[in-house]
Amino acid sequence: MTDEVLFRVEGKAGIISLNKPSTIHALTLDMVHAMTAQLQAWAKDDAVAAIIVDHAEGRGFCSGGDIAFLRNSALNDGGVSGRQFFHDEYQLNHLMMDYPKPIVAFMDGITMGGGVGISQPARFRVATENTRFAMPETGIGLFPDVGGGWYLSRLEGRVGRYLALTGARIDGADCFAVGLATHYLPAEALAEAKSRIAEDPERIEGILGQLAVKAPEAKIVDNIPAINRLFASDRFEDVLALLDADESPWAMKERAALNTKSPQTCKVSLRQLAEGEKAATFADNMVIEYRIASRVLTRPDFAEGVRAVIVDKDNAPQWDPATPEGVTDALIDAIFAPLPANEEWKPL
Repeated sequence: MTDEVLFRVEGKAGIISLNKPSTIHALTLDMVHAMTAQLQAWAKDDAVAAIIVDHAEGRGFCSGGDIAFLRNSALNDGGVSGRQFFHDEYQLNHLMMDYPKPIVAFMDGITMGGGVGISQPARFRVATENTRFAMPETGIGLFPDVGGGWYLSRLEGRVGRYLALTGARIDGADCFAVGLATHYLPAEALAEAKSRIAEDPERIEGILGQLAVKAPEAKIVDNIPAINRLFASDRFEDVLALLDADESPWAMKERAALNTKSPQTCKVSLRQLAEGEKAATFADNMVIEYRIASRVLTRPDFAEGVRAVIVDKDNAPQWDPATPEGVTDALIDAIFAPLPANEEWKPL
């Protein structure tokens, strides 16, 4: 086990606390394996009736996955270790989705990428005034994985497509308004919530309901009509054309944001959500996402995107292909194609 994630039992609750504040609790493969093993053990433990997922300290719940590790894999081992990370992380995501006991995720602070993957499967998802939610992967040549094809495609209208393409950050009130959070609590009430849930896990819904407060006005709600109109198409070029034709400040801001994203992974994301929306089960969705991850990891845009945004921080990625028109249907088809049978993703 690793000290980057802490486990304890309080009352009748098993508590998982992410404990890597230097990276805002970004998930490593060791953390993924430790969480998986502990959840499997608690599933069989009659003394544990519910699971709480939170973070030990610092300013965020979880900032994502171990991007440096993934880039190193892409550059140095042909993506072998990176694919292992995705494979096992997705097994953890699926384990949480199908878990036999209620899970409560406290999305207090930054909740992005891999943090979305370990909070959205939870039956109860608590947002606060500190929550900052995003799936920013298209900005580094990745795509909104860890179940994004399932969760985002099921949000109201085209909100999920908007979040997937732009990587927009939304707050706790926004999360509650669109259904990414089930409850909105003030951060000062979280300790009491956890304590009461541990004492009486059969009353999770009532406890969170009692401690919840009226969320502030959600800014995203006013933009939903524009989102539904301007992000209506699953063809990336159509989205860009609609934004170009709209002279509102909001549309111009979102168009400028899309200028910074990988055209390849924007097209990947739109198809991912279209296919994820049709998936019969979460496991079916994760099979699709693992195929995508296996291919996108070693395509040029990922290593280049991480270099530009995280390593050198020049924010000037040289995407390849450089334009949406350069991203052919054949390329997207190849990214989504089935893997050899012995390489396909499987749940635990």
